[in-house]
Amino acid sequence: MTHHAAHERATAAHEQEIRAAAAHIGRRRFLTVTGAAAALAFATNLPGAGAYAAEADARKITENPFTLGVASGDPLPGSVVLWTRLAPRPYEPGNGMPDARVPVRWEVAYDERFRRLAGQGRADAHPEFNHSVHIEPTGLAPDRVYYYRFRAGDWISPVGRTRTAPARSTQLSELKLAAVSCQAYHDGYYTAYHHLAQEDLDVVFHLGDYLYEYPVTAVGGARNYTDRTLPDLFNRETVTLEDYRLRYALYKSDPDLQAAHAAHPFIVTWDDHEVENNYASDISEGNLPPAEFLIRRAAAYRAYWENQPLRSPQRPNGPDAQLYRRVHYGQLAQFDILDTRQYRSDQAYGDGWQTPGPESQDPGRTLTGAAQERWLLDGWRESSARWNVLPQQVTFSERRNATGADYKVSMDGWDGYPASRERLLAGAESAGADNLVVLTGDVHVHYAFDIKRDFGDPGSRTAGVEFVTTSIASGKDGVDKPPNWDTYMAANPHLKFYNGRRGYVRVTLDGDTARADYRTVSAVTTPGAPVGTAASFVSEAGDPGLKSA
Repeated sequence: MTHHAAHERATAAHEQEIRAAAAHIGRRRFLTVTGAAAALAFATNLPGAGAYAAEADARKITENPFTLGVASGDPLPGSVVLWTRLAPRPYEPGNGMPDARVPVRWEVAYDERFRRLAGQGRADAHPEFNHSVHIEPTGLAPDRVYYYRFRAGDWISPVGRTRTAPARSTQLSELKLAAVSCQAYHDGYYTAYHHLAQEDLDVVFHLGDYLYEYPVTAVGGARNYTDRTLPDLFNRETVTLEDYRLRYALYKSDPDLQAAHAAHPFIVTWDDHEVENNYASDISEGNLPPAEFLIRRAAAYRAYWENQPLRSPQRPNGPDAQLYRRVHYGQLAQFDILDTRQYRSDQAYGDGWQTPGPESQDPGRTLTGAAQERWLLDGWRESSARWNVLPQQVTFSERRNATGADYKVSMDGWDGYPASRERLLAGAESAGADNLVVLTGDVHVHYAFDIKRDFGDPGSRTAGVEFVTTSIASGKDGVDKPPNWDTYMAANPHLKFYNGRRGYVRVTLDGDTARADYRTVSAVTTPGAPVGTAASFVSEAGDPGLKSA
């Protein structure tokens, strides 16, 4: 059988598995909580149901189980999530682990050598969760660096460094964060993460596309490996729970990604590729029957939770998961982390770049869903923070692709949902939510925008600023000035910076300014490129608008 024929056969088998599962669940039943839980039963059960009551002897693990590293996330003043996943053989189904729970010890220390422990305990790595472990230690001190590690049998994990959030009442003088997004493994090396790991940061926000569903070839796509051959099971689109789990293993085996997670706590949210390109709620890119697509979404959401340092309230229930949540850093910053995929209306005019019109401008259209929108506006009304920061996925500011009246905008970003954007801007204004900073990913370029109260009037009030981070790897090497640079800069006077290299944005908040440093690397298709700062901007508290720093 040819390689292509084998690939087609595997894909067909995947589709058949999804259809077989969907056939047992009607759409009406699927969209209830009970149906959602039932829908996932074909793939996996929850721990404690008896089937996996047996405990494996961790001392019988003969190969290093910590091949995927460690991570921490979602800091609170007295707690931070600690994560690892046992995978002695990460590139094969089951990861070389038994179908039994495995005891794992964890330790949190004040020092890197673990001479002074701040906490320790035991947890079970359950096969139902792909032997991932999520620890939520309590009683930690606010705004403090800690070190953590795990033990399974005779094996000890790498050491991770993390930091708790400051107490809510703290008058914090400074906060240093980074925004990252879009890490297509097959498009290049994670060189930007190598540099990010060495930055002095309090926290990292991952704004989506942590994973891509697309096939990865034996040579790792654009990485063009000559020292290894990746298994053929990666060379197909992810559809089933096993597919997504294995793809996370591939991504997380990258040493630069591991280094970034080990150096800083991450606060994560998803975009589309963690499931499928440009999906909207229960509508797939290929317009599958919703019951079929929701089974795929359930598998993707579960694998996402298993592989991220997320707390238990974020654990999916079938195809649903509440990922939007709020994090405070003293009185300096309130972060409202959005989910702009799970609840959105379908993209207008069939998606893509289109001329705005009645369909896209329909006031009933939403990018956030009604419940998330209310939650956000209520949070702004109650905010006492100096900076109100919105980590989210898709470009918020208007982005026209031509200078004249005959322009188009992206139907997948906020431009395709202008009524939804207007409700947020009006709500922020009404709430007195000053000093609005939007953090964005998705588009594989660096942008810096002034957020205008009325994008149709360049002279209207500046309501805040938007820092769009480029990709870690997606889009391959990129260029400093993409071909449409002149057009975009002329068509969008509120766009102050545009760069097409790979990298991340480093943001520093203090009582007076929000500063963004746009970090770039010269290449990702070959490893080892240096990092530099392509531009820096500041926006002053009380007087929003970007100025070169």
